[in-house]
Amino acid sequence: MIKKALLCTCALAAIGGPAAAQDVVRVFNWSDYIDEDILTSFTEDTGIEVIYDVYDSNEVLETRLLAGNSGYDVVVPTASFMARQIEAGVYQPLDRSQVPNAQYAWPEIDERVSRYDPDNTYSINYMWGTTGLGFVQELIDERMDDAPVNSWAIVFDPEIAARFADCGIYWLDAPSEVFPAALAYLGYDGNSTDPDELQAAADLMMAVRPYVRRFHSSEYVSALANGDACLAIGWSGDVLQARDRAAEAENGLTIDYRIPVEGTQMWSDQFAIPADAPDPAAARAFINYIMDPQVNAQAVNYINYASGNLGAQEYIDPEILADPAIYPDEATMDNLFIVDPYDPQTQRLVNRLWTRIKSGQ
Repeated sequence: MIKKALLCTCALAAIGGPAAAQDVVRVFNWSDYIDEDILTSFTEDTGIEVIYDVYDSNEVLETRLLAGNSGYDVVVPTASFMARQIEAGVYQPLDRSQVPNAQYAWPEIDERVSRYDPDNTYSINYMWGTTGLGFVQELIDERMDDAPVNSWAIVFDPEIAARFADCGIYWLDAPSEVFPAALAYLGYDGNSTDPDELQAAADLMMAVRPYVRRFHSSEYVSALANGDACLAIGWSGDVLQARDRAAEAENGLTIDYRIPVEGTQMWSDQFAIPADAPDPAAARAFINYIMDPQVNAQAVNYINYASGNLGAQEYIDPEILADPAIYPDEATMDNLFIVDPYDPQTQRLVNRLWTRIKSGQ
């Protein structure tokens, strides 16, 4: 695991409380998911040191939380995983009355997340996005005219996927992301737990498995940016980070992202406080700081993900706010679906099928 130790601070005066006793907040977040200048400003404003560690999968975070004594004050679970973690008792109530900047939360995002966190008791949205298709336009065009870059067919139809095997197809190493996509492509509910439908999705994926070069967590950002991959199932903001890296490198590659017309999963990454957090007051101070609209907009402008902070939109780069890959229009939003956490029996089936898909056997 990559680890970073950075000095940072938080305006505790904003929440009307004294400085945290330990003058430190321990944060566990996704990799490449914040502007580090925000962390520095937080410390400068409050004198609270930030110990900032990163992970690259929900499974890593969940293992730490369920084991207990994680040592973290703030974590950022994806909402679909958070639901079962709430049931397991790993979080304490956020208490929005002690997070004044919670007033800027986007009601529509709160409503969608409440499916996982009833009444938004334990969390508040940091960023949200979609799972879709990232691609290198030039490499795709070389291999197929009018490639269906806006359809899951480009990765799930064997005749089409075969055309791009040589330039590198990457899939997220996350069955909870890829199974819903395959189900949607087949015309099923992306949230289906029907064993026959899940088997059909697995059969679909097995048919294109020979053309998948790599199952990945976050390395596809660099792979797309430098042309080592031409096509990826990935998260919206990651692909757009790859786009920006390619533009900065002036390497002649155009990276783009599409939300498939068949529909896709909308996910939400939430700030939450573990039940055994060493310093809940420092945690709320940190969350409150990030929820400040201008600070939150700084994060959005840096990582290219949509934020559940409605107040931040006033300060977000207009090009980002107008980009439908980041902030989809109403019709596209209506076509996004929410995925519930799998029950234990379904999870075992999905894990077994996914192991076979990855091994190709």
